[in-house]
Amino acid sequence: MALRDELLKSIWHAFTALDVDKCGKVSKSQLKVTDNFDRQDFNKMCWTLCSRKNLQQSQLFISNDDAFKIWCIFNFLSEDRYPLIMVTEEIEYFLRKLTDAMGGSWVEERFEDYRLQLNSKQQCLNVWELISLVGSGHFSKGMDRQTLSMGINEVYQELILDVLKQGYMMKKGHKRKNWTERWFMLKPNCISYYVGEDLAEKKGDIVLDGNCSVESIQDKEGKKCLFFVKSSQKSFEISASDKKKKQEWIQAIQNCVSLLRQGRPAPHREARQKRRELRLKQQAEQEELELRMRELQTANEAKQQELENMRKALEEAAAYAADEEKKRLQTQTELQDRYRMDLEREKMVRQQMEEQVAQKSTELEQYLQRVHELEDMYGQLENALEDERRARQDEEAVRKLQARRLLEEEATKRAELEQIHLRQQRAISKTEAEKQELEKERLAKENALQAAMTQLEQLEQERQGALMQYQTVMKKLEDATNNTKTWKHKVAQHEGLLRLIQPGTNTLFVLGRTG
Repeated sequence: MALRDELLKSIWHAFTALDVDKCGKVSKSQLKVTDNFDRQDFNKMCWTLCSRKNLQQSQLFISNDDAFKIWCIFNFLSEDRYPLIMVTEEIEYFLRKLTDAMGGSWVEERFEDYRLQLNSKQQCLNVWELISLVGSGHFSKGMDRQTLSMGINEVYQELILDVLKQGYMMKKGHKRKNWTERWFMLKPNCISYYVGEDLAEKKGDIVLDGNCSVESIQDKEGKKCLFFVKSSQKSFEISASDKKKKQEWIQAIQNCVSLLRQGRPAPHREARQKRRELRLKQQAEQEELELRMRELQTANEAKQQELENMRKALEEAAAYAADEEKKRLQTQTELQDRYRMDLEREKMVRQQMEEQVAQKSTELEQYLQRVHELEDMYGQLENALEDERRARQDEEAVRKLQARRLLEEEATKRAELEQIHLRQQRAISKTEAEKQELEKERLAKENALQAAMTQLEQLEQERQGALMQYQTVMKKLEDATNNTKTWKHKVAQHEGLLRLIQPGTNTLFVLGRTG
């Protein structure tokens, strides 16, 4: 964070305290312009302005100076947005630092309970709540005020004053070459040394840069744990109290030089920046996740709506299908009734045709019987007259030919009618799916029957022609009978005169009895 951003936080506290009417404005008479600027003095001035209004010193176990240091630490660790707050992660980081500085042990369960209280409220603290939390001693139970104050001071020096390491060591002088104990304080860009740890009298600085170096040297002049710090201006010989402290100081100085070479800030500032970047990244991921969740929810709602529409469409389709099925069943019932009526009608027609065929058969038998009787009479007439016999033979030949043809054709038609009848009976037993095919077959058979009737008509015409021939023969017979009146009278008494017999619609000339 730049110096400007750090100062803005202190200024914000001061202006917030001066804004009595909470209108976002401060009168010029409340402001003071100073020529000499010191960062720590500036912070103390802002602290003085805001603490008078917000700090309840009587309820705290810490001094005003300790509260000021916590105020500075809050400004360092708070988020870069206003109003200023410190998030849970930074609160835990500060409290851990404070506990380590006091030499205590971190109780994870205690902070987790406090985290749950924060989560149920706002998940963050303002500066006065943080001062109240530390001043209440909630996380420093078992520690006296002095220990707490020393811990706050140590954390303040590390985070605010950028003190990376401090402690007593011996330094060799440049002029007198004598060894003197000094209080050393390591910062990212220098090593300051004082007469005592109260920092009342500063004796000098060792300026650090990327060209500085530090190395261990051999013990000499009765001094042990020596190391050598070489800067761009001077070189310094320093003696630590033991090897461990010597190695710690060498490592700490080397780390500072390495950071200066890389242009990186102090470790605690870099760690703070990384934590903020990580939070921003997690926040962005959380926002992206929430956005995706909203998109998924929107898509899910759309899918639910689509499923609901599909369900309604299925219900409508089912209702439509039920109606169609009902109509189909009704149509099927109507077709079955119609088919049943057609079958009954066909059955009645078949019965009528059978009755007509039976009637025709009876008439045919009568006709055949008459023919046999005529044959006997014609045999007797042949013995009487040669001319009459020839005439009768011609007549008989013509009549037999005509009768044979008629019989054969009628027998053929009857067989065809019986076959049609049998086929209709078989067609009736088939399913409705074959009805159209049977209907076509029936129409074909009707056409065949029509053709047969046409042939019958042709045969009738031929019969009429034969009848005309027969009449011609009869004229010859009449001429012959004029010569044989005796035989004719005898034949007339036996059999009677010729008369016309019509079997059904067909007509034939036969002999009839007269009175």
